[in-house]
Amino acid sequence: MDNFNANHVDSNGVDSYQFVNSGGGGGVCLMSNTWKDEQHSSFINFISSFLTANAFRLNFVPVAPDFIFNSGGLSVAFIFITNWDCNNVSPIFNRVQKLKMQFARLYVVITLPTREQTDSFVHSYFKFGMVLGKPTFVPVQDLEMGFEKVVKIAHSCGVCKQQNAREKLKAERKQSVQRMEIFLRVVTSIPGIDNHDANALNQAIGSVEAIARASKEHILENTDLSSEKVEIISRFFRDPKFYLGPKIN
Repeated sequence: MDNFNANHVDSNGVDSYQFVNSGGGGGVCLMSNTWKDEQHSSFINFISSFLTANAFRLNFVPVAPDFIFNSGGLSVAFIFITNWDCNNVSPIFNRVQKLKMQFARLYVVITLPTREQTDSFVHSYFKFGMVLGKPTFVPVQDLEMGFEKVVKIAHSCGVCKQQNAREKLKAERKQSVQRMEIFLRVVTSIPGIDNHDANALNQAIGSVEAIARASKEHILENTDLSSEKVEIISRFFRDPKFYLGPKIN
C-alpha cells in the first residue's frame, strides 16, 4: 500500500473523484469495521473523499461483506480484496461461497498488480469451482482503481433500478390513460351522456361495472347528473331492449 496515489487524475487531466456526480450519484456506503482496520489510513482517507465528492454518505458498521452500497433504492454487497496472497487463497473463496448465499447482488473486487498474482487467481478460480457471474469477480491493478470500480458498479445498479422503475411507471400511466379512453368510449355510447357526465361517473362511482351495479339513488346523490340521464343509464345497463336496440346519434 506504500504505492497508493491519492492524486488520482486520468489521462485527460480530469479528477476521477467526480465521475459519478456528472451522471447523478448519491446513496449510502456501509464499510466493514474489520476491513477498515486492515487498510492503510491514506486509503481510507481516499475512500472517504471519493465518496463525499460523489454524494455518498459513509458509515462504519460491523457487516459481513467489506462494503454494502445502497444507491437508487438498491443494495449491492462487495468483497474488496486488497492483498492477494498466492499461498492462502482458500479463506477468500470460502468467504465468497458463504456470502453469495446471503446477498442477491454480490461483487468481488480483487487487486492483482503482478502477473504471478493474476495467474494464481485464474488457477484458483477454476480450482474452487466458481461459476461465471455467480458472483462477478472484478480484477484490478491498484487500490484506487478497485474502489472506483466498486462505486461505479453500485451506482450503475442503482441507475438501472431507477430506470426500470421509471419505465414501469410510464407503462402504468399509459395503461391508465388507455383504460380511461376505453371507459369514456363505453360510457359516452349511452344516449345523452357526454364526456363531462362520464368523468363525473368515473370519479364518483368508478368502473363501468360499478356504474352498472349502482342504484339510481346512489348516482343522483354522488354526481351532478340529472334524473333523466340517470334514468337512461339505469335502463342502458338493465333493459336489454334498450341497450341492444339501434341508436341514433
